[in-house]
Amino acid sequence: MKSRILIGAFTLVFISCSGGSEDGGTSTTSPTTNQPPTKVGSLISPENNLICISNRVTFRWSSAADPEGQPFNYVLEISKDNAFSSLEEEIITGLTSKSVLLDKGVYYYWRVKAVDKDGASGPYSNINSFYTEGEGETNHLPFQPQVVFPKTDDAVNAGSVTLEWTANDIDNDPLTYDVFLDTVNPPTNKVAEDIEMTSVSVTLEATTTYFWKVSVKDNKLGQTHGETWTFMTN
Repeated sequence: MKSRILIGAFTLVFISCSGGSEDGGTSTTSPTTNQPPTKVGSLISPENNLICISNRVTFRWSSAADPEGQPFNYVLEISKDNAFSSLEEEIITGLTSKSVLLDKGVYYYWRVKAVDKDGASGPYSNINSFYTEGEGETNHLPFQPQVVFPKTDDAVNAGSVTLEWTANDIDNDPLTYDVFLDTVNPPTNKVAEDIEMTSVSVTLEATTTYFWKVSVKDNKLGQTHGETWTFMTN
């Protein structure tokens, strides 16, 4: 009697441990594959090929989405080359806009992608380029040349005479001069061009009235024409 009870108990335990699916295997559930966020649809600003008058640039782009509703961030990348081989800025933000201070006078490229909390990245957006305007340059024209010799209505001896003048520039730019000397007014005969000295020697005829003037130029294409002076030779 005792022997039959033990056999019965063993049978029950055996049946319980072998229970499961009809084919005798263990039932499992496949893990869900994480889906990355969608592509950022468009870059709003700065627009492609835009010239930005300020080097503080506000970037704006359209929203992405996550298929599983997971939270995600955006990665804003800014580079000086369109291959993005090196980055000037890489900014992570949960917003669809970001203000960034950049260098002036530089051509930049930018793009955005979305990355979820598990590190799954969506595709990059299209690439936009823009230029930050450089420093404006202010140039003051040179002051009008002033006569030194011969002064207006002076009488000088014929032969070799040195014409002299002065000129100044508020920017301290290097200056060059064109000199005109003629027997008619206004003088059109150029006797010197792009000289750096403030004097030039000329040969004069006797008993003649001469007219002369000087144009002064700086190295930034600024130019000022002097007034016409006149003198006579003995």
